[in-house]
Amino acid sequence: MNTFSKLRNQIQGRVIVPNDPDYDEKRQIWNAMIDKRPAVIIQCSNASDVLHALNYAKDNQAEVTIRGAGHNIAGNAICDDGVMIDLSEMKGVRIDANSQRAYVQPGVTLADFDAAAQQHGLATPVGINSTTGIAGLTLGGGFGWLTRKYGMTIDNLLSAQVTTADGRQLTASENENSDLFWAIRGGGGNFGIVTEFEFKLHHVGPEIVAGLIVYPFDQAKQVLTSYREFTQTAPEDLNVWVVMRQAPPLPFLPEEVHGKEVIVLAIFYAGETEAADKLIEPLRQFGTPYGEHIGAQPYTAWQQAFDPLLTAGQRNYWKSHNFTDLGDEVFAHLLHYVGDLPSPQCEIFIGQLAGVANNVDSTAMAYSSRDAKFVINVHARWETPDEDEKTIDWARDFFYATKPYASAGVYVNFMTDDESSRVSAAYDCNYQRLVDIKRKYDPDNFFHHNQNIKP
Repeated sequence: MNTFSKLRNQIQGRVIVPNDPDYDEKRQIWNAMIDKRPAVIIQCSNASDVLHALNYAKDNQAEVTIRGAGHNIAGNAICDDGVMIDLSEMKGVRIDANSQRAYVQPGVTLADFDAAAQQHGLATPVGINSTTGIAGLTLGGGFGWLTRKYGMTIDNLLSAQVTTADGRQLTASENENSDLFWAIRGGGGNFGIVTEFEFKLHHVGPEIVAGLIVYPFDQAKQVLTSYREFTQTAPEDLNVWVVMRQAPPLPFLPEEVHGKEVIVLAIFYAGETEAADKLIEPLRQFGTPYGEHIGAQPYTAWQQAFDPLLTAGQRNYWKSHNFTDLGDEVFAHLLHYVGDLPSPQCEIFIGQLAGVANNVDSTAMAYSSRDAKFVINVHARWETPDEDEKTIDWARDFFYATKPYASAGVYVNFMTDDESSRVSAAYDCNYQRLVDIKRKYDPDNFFHHNQNIKP
């Protein structure tokens, strides 16, 4: 590649190469299974830096990857010998409380975004792990605790500033470059580099009611059956997820429960606090719990509650299906595979999506899975390469066992790097339009380190 002196003079950010002392630190991403060495990391400070980085990669005919927070399960932020355009230092968040709008740069994490918006008692639906980056989350769809009430992250995206493969810096919205706006709402990083997102905000918190009820694993079947019935009529202010794993050392659980398989109800309520207890009470009757910890707390605290289980530096492999309903056959497979966890960190969770997100037409934007009422993600997580085969096999076996009961589509943010064959299925009826838009904005497939839509 050409000398970096000219590039260093062009940008306000940094150019990091393998002999720099912090190179290894800067190339690390969340999933420790991904260990690659780019030829250069261009750490951008603004949209102008992004354009210079893009031009540098094109001039040198280099492979290019885009890093937001580096949290993507597939590890698309990095490749060997190429150019990593690193947006992680672009961390600006501007909140306009009067218009309930947020203007957010691509290096922002959910923790950054939540903290800024909550200063005004505002939020928008994002994920459940605060170290996740807003950019990758949004471009793939985005869902979390507020999705039942306010839709997906992309349902609340109003516009984006996008740098395309040919170097144009475009506004994408319903009124400008509307085809590009349609595509980036679920189409991932296939169409350009987003340097700013504009989101609609909603009044949330600052305190919500949330917490956990932990049941013994031998009560899992009755808990799952009761959960299925409960969710059919639960109000959209209330979101309940199921997590099945070995119990972490939570202070409200007896010590002898730590490390045992359990089934956990993770509860979030964004309505009037006084009404919470009455709505939550039926969940306490699903069985005889080991313990619970539920109460009013800051929204930002609950958004970080699961961070200790998802720290960087572990090996991770996910498999995921969407479901319109949860049948007994699915529950039987859940019980079997959670009863045979290959690592103490592995888990399977059921995320509840049913609500406002289902009211959007499947062709309104790239993300098409509007019939999905639940997503089940098998999260294999472990420490050493020696455990790779058995742990990955466990996740894949569960995936194939439950495939006959799943609905169409898949959430692209949960897809690993070996799932390129699922890309067209992920977009279902929208795939051909995405191909056409890809051909318009990136005909040479310059942006292909992603769940790739080939032009």
